Amino acid sequence: MDGPLRIDLYQLTMAQAYFDRHMTETAVFELAVRKLPSSRRFLVAAGLEQAVEYLEALRFGPDDLAHLDDLGLFSRAFLERLANFRFTGSVHAMPEGTVFFQDEPLLRVTAPILEGQIVESRLLNILHFQTLVASKAARCVLAAGGKPLVDFGMRRAHGADASVFAARAAYLAGFDGTATVEAGRRFAIPLSGTMAHSFVEAHDREQDAFRHFLASRPGAATLLIDTYDTQRAAGRVVELARELRAQNPPRSIRAVRIDSGDLAREARSVRDIFDRGGCADIEILVSGGLNEHRIERLVRDAAPIDGLGVGTALVVSDDAPALDMVYKLQAYAGKPRRKRSPGKATWPGAKQVFRERGPTGEIARDCVGLEDETVRGVALLAEVLRGGRRSAPVPTVNLAREVCRREIEALPASLRALADSPSPRPAFVFFSDALQALVKTMDEAPPPDDPPPPAPHGG
Repeated sequence: MDGPLRIDLYQLTMAQAYFDRHMTETAVFELAVRKLPSSRRFLVAAGLEQAVEYLEALRFGPDDLAHLDDLGLFSRAFLERLANFRFTGSVHAMPEGTVFFQDEPLLRVTAPILEGQIVESRLLNILHFQTLVASKAARCVLAAGGKPLVDFGMRRAHGADASVFAARAAYLAGFDGTATVEAGRRFAIPLSGTMAHSFVEAHDREQDAFRHFLASRPGAATLLIDTYDTQRAAGRVVELARELRAQNPPRSIRAVRIDSGDLAREARSVRDIFDRGGCADIEILVSGGLNEHRIERLVRDAAPIDGLGVGTALVVSDDAPALDMVYKLQAYAGKPRRKRSPGKATWPGAKQVFRERGPTGEIARDCVGLEDETVRGVALLAEVLRGGRRSAPVPTVNLAREVCRREIEALPASLRALADSPSPRPAFVFFSDALQALVKTMDEAPPPDDPPPPAPHGG
């Protein structure tokens, strides 16, 4: 499915022009977020594993080339070049799970300009989506305060691929499981599932639905109890729990799920029914329209909830459904390049992000500087591809999950808050003197297409 034609047309028309003009020198492209949404104080880098897989496998097959030929836009010689296309460049990237901020490159591609141009759209597509969802998921994790979270979002995801990679991004950011079976298979994410209202409605009696579902489950099951009357259903669960405990061998009901109504009030009522009925061991899970703000209120109000399922708000990142993520040329043929467009100017040259930490590991200072300058702190972008081949292992999602956990813990308290941020870029993010001097030099020079000023006349 990840074929080479998942690409914007203009990447190919530019590549044709590079090819025609014999522009083969090395280019540096960087991928960054220009400006954070007001509802984001930080972002979480995600999707690198899939980006590397894409670059390693990128080939134009006979069917792809035949389709491009049919468009009538490309020369035979250029199509022959594509027939032998391989990505031969290098990639430096932040490890997945790393927290980053606006104007900080999270990935740098150094390659012949034709290669670096062709991969732009798909790299943005991969990294944007998983970073978007991981950043939303991290906010839910902060709000939950340690309570387990499960991804319930497949049915609202924008396509089959999105459902799987949203589950991956959420797990990376600290979710505990997913309901999407394919994501569980592909990434070894723990699976979690309950039952739907349709199962209850298909039975003439609610208690029969519960009994039949429990009978078909080899282990402890979770029952959905808000189809008709939540309190009445909770009472039936107590009766069933007593029956199961009396069996030989005894069995149990693991949890119930509430999916509608005032979740805090319903959970308190059900918890009271269970505790009075001797079922203090049955957990209460909630779902239904949850986002980080509703989760935060439930936790703040000490609602007796043991876990939460988050769907739509997670997989579409409902409050910030897109990031201003860009992939820009920063150097070509050994010279820094800079876009000067108002509101969209770029920081030129191949860059690195240097992070300093405080005595307990907290993020104290980020400095965006030129790749080859000496700046205090640890360089965040590390080489993962060289000559188109992996030069270092790309961590698994489980390792990235641990990175993200440590990164979130290292955030200053002001950035862990969920309220909108008045300042999209934290005060501790700086740009090096050398980088600022380069910008000044380039801005003071005439645009590349302007003639040089006339030489002064002698006296």
